[in-house]
Amino acid sequence: MKRLLLAAATTGYQTGAFAEAAARAGLSLTLATDRCHVLDDPWGDRAIPLRFEDPPSAAAAMEAAGPFDGIVAVGDHPAFLAALAAERLGLPFHPSAAVAAASDKFLARGRFQSAGLAVPAFFRLSLDAEPAEAAARAPYPCVLKPLGLSGSRGVIRAASPSEFLAAFQRIRTLLESPALARARRPQDAFLQVEAFIPGAEFALEGLLTGGRLRTLALFDKPDPLDGPFFEETIYVTPSRQPPAVQRAIEETVQSAVAALGLSHGPIHAEMRVNAKGVWMLEVAPRPIGGLCAKALPGLEEMILRHAAGLEPGSIRLPAPASAVMMIPIPRAGVYAGFQGAGEALGTPGIVELAVTAKPGQHLLPLPEGHSYLGFLFAAADSPAGAEAALRTAHSRLEFDIQAALAVL
Repeated sequence: MKRLLLAAATTGYQTGAFAEAAARAGLSLTLATDRCHVLDDPWGDRAIPLRFEDPPSAAAAMEAAGPFDGIVAVGDHPAFLAALAAERLGLPFHPSAAVAAASDKFLARGRFQSAGLAVPAFFRLSLDAEPAEAAARAPYPCVLKPLGLSGSRGVIRAASPSEFLAAFQRIRTLLESPALARARRPQDAFLQVEAFIPGAEFALEGLLTGGRLRTLALFDKPDPLDGPFFEETIYVTPSRQPPAVQRAIEETVQSAVAALGLSHGPIHAEMRVNAKGVWMLEVAPRPIGGLCAKALPGLEEMILRHAAGLEPGSIRLPAPASAVMMIPIPRAGVYAGFQGAGEALGTPGIVELAVTAKPGQHLLPLPEGHSYLGFLFAAADSPAGAEAALRTAHSRLEFDIQAALAVL
């Protein structure tokens, strides 16, 4: 039996899905995660405890648990730890330098620019800087982005110097919050300012083997993402774009992968397309996050088989079109429950509703927040049908979010 190592965060949704996929594929899976290294196996899963804030020691801990036949990572930070461990263990994976570049928006933009890809005007700004000078030279409309955060967290569009200054202060406050300050990395001392890229947004899920891209799915994001915040909601596959546009996206992702130096394993790429062509936003050296992977049945098993050096197989969509909605948090408050599950699940095309918010949980929308109320999944005969099913089902859900009491 081939033995694989999975690096993941304790709070990740996908850990259980990978464990189930490993069992189906006849693979042995060892979990390495950020849990207490003092307690003896607190979750009963024999996971390797890692110190995420100390990458060299985390990589050494994974190496000591070897040998392994392959390595997989779920999440941006685990991907870097997995890259370090793979280099120690001699396993095929993305190089650690490439993962570091992909996880830093400034480094990635520079790599894309050097490779001749379409790149907006951009510059890096220290959080300790006086922002007025930067606001005076910013290309409006512009977008301010923390370098090391993902999922649109902390990303804010500004259309004027006054909006720039307000966005800068909001991002600085977020990055100085205790939870983020504890795990602060060098790139978290900066944010990036770049010209806003108009156009439709897409996401590509792929597998790299020796640097060559195999596209597993191309998702349309039908909701406009024009700011001031950039909360993603609906992903639909297959794409409704003309074949020429889809080819251009795939070719641009291949060029971006080469520019970053990524080589082996899953990637999740995001891009915008307008009349001037394809503009890469990012290429993450990991699979699609959270429960969204359920929109691509068989994805986890493909990734594990690929890591083990086996024929990966293919995605098994339940219908010609598949879609997922990340149910947005409409306002800050305390989650108290929801109604309308039966009505939503009764919507033709809806295959699953997963509400992940817990009663009593404090909810925070973007740009400070980094979670969703839950997920809706649809399968239909066409992308338009799958999208319509999600919108109808969402309209039938009512979430009770109560005002949080002020702490005196």
